[in-house]
Amino acid sequence: MNIEIKALYISSGHDFVGRHGKGRLDHGIEKVESVECLAGRGILNDRYLDHEEDFKGQITFFDWEVYDRIRTQCNLPDLDPKLFRRNVLTTGVDLNTLIGLRFKVQGIEFEGVEECRPCYWMDEAIAPGAEDYLQGHGGLRARILNDGELRVE
Repeated sequence: MNIEIKALYISSGHDFVGRHGKGRLDHGIEKVESVECLAGRGILNDRYLDHEEDFKGQITFFDWEVYDRIRTQCNLPDLDPKLFRRNVLTTGVDLNTLIGLRFKVQGIEFEGVEECRPCYWMDEAIAPGAEDYLQGHGGLRARILNDGELRVE
């Protein structure tokens, strides 16, 4: 398995969590060249750092091929991948195959926990129909098992 990192993102706050019926916030999401992964805690300077003990989404992955398909499907050639609010944009593996497995990227070990299921906010952030289109392809939530740095390749 050769997982390549195409882009990395962090955000200081939650735009959607706990916002049902209230509208989204705008903490923004920052594209970075590297992130510091902290075992059992999350990504340094990201909104989910120390979120809760044994949190399933210490880091999130999203598949470049899925991103590319939704750009075509929704006719959004200029769609910015940061709008999906996932940390790591990857290529080289079907992320769903990593659920329940341990895997390494750039020397850091992760545990694939579950699909990062899309919610209705995707229709607002991306385009109407995005939530339905992303069902089964929303990305991967994972735990970080050892410290290390991920870099864009």
